[in-house]
Amino acid sequence: MSSRRNFIKQTALVGTGISLAPHLALGNNSPHTDDKLNVALIGVGLRGTNHLNNLLNRDDVNITAICDIDPRRNTIALDLIAKAGFEKPKVFAKDEYDYRNLLEMKEVDAVIISTPWLWHTRMAKDAMLAGKYTGLEVSAANTMEECWDLVNTHEETGSHLMILENVCYRRDVMAVLNMVKQNVFGELLHFRCGYQHDLRFVKLNDGKTAYGLGVEFGDKGISESAWRTQHSLLRDADVYPTHGVGPIATFCDINRGNRFVSISSMSSKGVGLHNYIVKHGGKDHPNAKLKFKQGDIITSMIETSNEETIIVTHDCNSPRPYSLGFRVQGSEGIWEVDGNRIYIEGKAEKSHRWDEATPWLTKYDHPLWKKYGEYATGSGHGGMDFFVLHSFVESAKRNIAPPMDAYDAAAWSAITPLSEVSIANGGEVQDFPDFTRGNWVKRKPYNWMKDTY
Repeated sequence: MSSRRNFIKQTALVGTGISLAPHLALGNNSPHTDDKLNVALIGVGLRGTNHLNNLLNRDDVNITAICDIDPRRNTIALDLIAKAGFEKPKVFAKDEYDYRNLLEMKEVDAVIISTPWLWHTRMAKDAMLAGKYTGLEVSAANTMEECWDLVNTHEETGSHLMILENVCYRRDVMAVLNMVKQNVFGELLHFRCGYQHDLRFVKLNDGKTAYGLGVEFGDKGISESAWRTQHSLLRDADVYPTHGVGPIATFCDINRGNRFVSISSMSSKGVGLHNYIVKHGGKDHPNAKLKFKQGDIITSMIETSNEETIIVTHDCNSPRPYSLGFRVQGSEGIWEVDGNRIYIEGKAEKSHRWDEATPWLTKYDHPLWKKYGEYATGSGHGGMDFFVLHSFVESAKRNIAPPMDAYDAAAWSAITPLSEVSIANGGEVQDFPDFTRGNWVKRKPYNWMKDTY
């Protein structure tokens, strides 16, 4: 903890190098780089508390307000803040809309929203309308209208929004990004990704797993089961696409010289949640009589304007090990995360045989990870939570465009409503809206490799 705090002090004036927003040079016009950022947290459940812990390791922020309708979570957050030696923040917990009173505080510069999905867009929209620099957890939007709300509100207010997609900062992902930018794979052709994570169980407030409690959801649910399972009951769609597609979008410069053009989605039968309820709650449990709409395996094919193809998989209700299923394939080679394998033509140890990927990932380890990885230890999710939070804080301190902005939040999240319509119509191809209104043609790609690190 102390080493991370020392690092923050030492790098406060070179924040753009760490923030992974390398299109923004040092010495920008913002006069506030030395000031402390006043941050509020809307939602202090497990994810919000993780962000809070990382904020409490910094000397360049104040926690001025928190908001949650669960008094237990507010108590946990206040205890953490007190133990870290920070001043007690103002607490908003009156009702579901008390966050709007938080947004009226002049002592709040930036907000981090970590709430159930249905609240994401309305809270982000209200935050931008209030002039707050907004960090929004994933997915950012549920409907096409909400996707446009994020873009339109950003453009109307000038307030910035950053989608807090931490997987874009994962160490192997950034090493592969380094390889992509150095043309190791040649011309890019095809990608695979997704969210493949057995979520039928419940994560308790202490982070422990409670397998039997997964039979309950809604008012009887605990933690995410109180709201997440309801989506599986009512929606046949890829409801959580950004962990997979976010990194792929950075590889192929979506919204920056390239864009998503079309999508076609299909859904398997949905039996996983029913079988789980019967196994752990019995065949006479009331939830065993429910018909879950969401298919267990949802597969989407996306085409880009540069004629790459992307397969995105959602698989959260079946028994399986965790994987985001990444594959990057180009004219000169291929990398797959499952199996930790790679093949680069002419450089592989044996022709037509996989090589272990570790030596390649080590060789192309991203410069930011090589230099600052030790400071990310313990921040959560293998260190990537440190980088995404730091990126948000440094961008907010300067009030500059974040590396993953409102247009990215809209394009990545649009997979949910588009997949839903496509599935309902037998896999019919759906066109992606151009959320940049044609500006993707002239928006320059972020140069994630060149900066003052």
